[in-house]
Amino acid sequence: MKRLTGALAVLLICAVPAFAQRNEQNRGGRVGGGHIPSRGPAPAPRGRAGGGAAPNSAPRDFRDQPGHPNAPHVHAEGNRWIGHDSGRSDPAYHLDRAWEHGRFTGGVGPRHVFRLGGGNRERFWFDSFAFQVSPADYGYCDDWLWDSDQIVVYDDPDHVGWYLAYNVRLGTYVHVLYLGPR
Repeated sequence: MKRLTGALAVLLICAVPAFAQRNEQNRGGRVGGGHIPSRGPAPAPRGRAGGGAAPNSAPRDFRDQPGHPNAPHVHAEGNRWIGHDSGRSDPAYHLDRAWEHGRFTGGVGPRHVFRLGGGNRERFWFDSFAFQVSPADYGYCDDWLWDSDQIVVYDDPDHVGWYLAYNVRLGTYVHVLYLGPR
């Protein structure tokens, strides 16, 4: 009887989180965990003003559902890009010289998964390519593993000269600037 009770307890301990995760997935709430978006974000609607936090204001909160990260992220169901809605005129992503170091030629989109090879938010690399995270996005990549996380690079449809680096493990993304060959 003790064995049966112990086995039931173990079964319940394993089943409850799995059931909760399944319910979260059914609501389209899963983020990260190996999901790779099939496409990048759609352009923000025209006429949309910059959506970054204004100076001396509270930072934006990206937690659109319980348990979601407070960082720009992508919902696994429907590939919905949360946080990429500030539009073309967002001053945080303005560049005086777009494509100053050339365009990234290593492969953009879900068929090109790269493993980070080192660095930090100011300069990181994979294969023979170097990038820099936008200073406006520094706080959104504090938990990235710069020597091992997998990322996928997408074109940014709104901010000329920027790409979006999506972290496969976390389901979060940041704006990145291509710095050229490493």
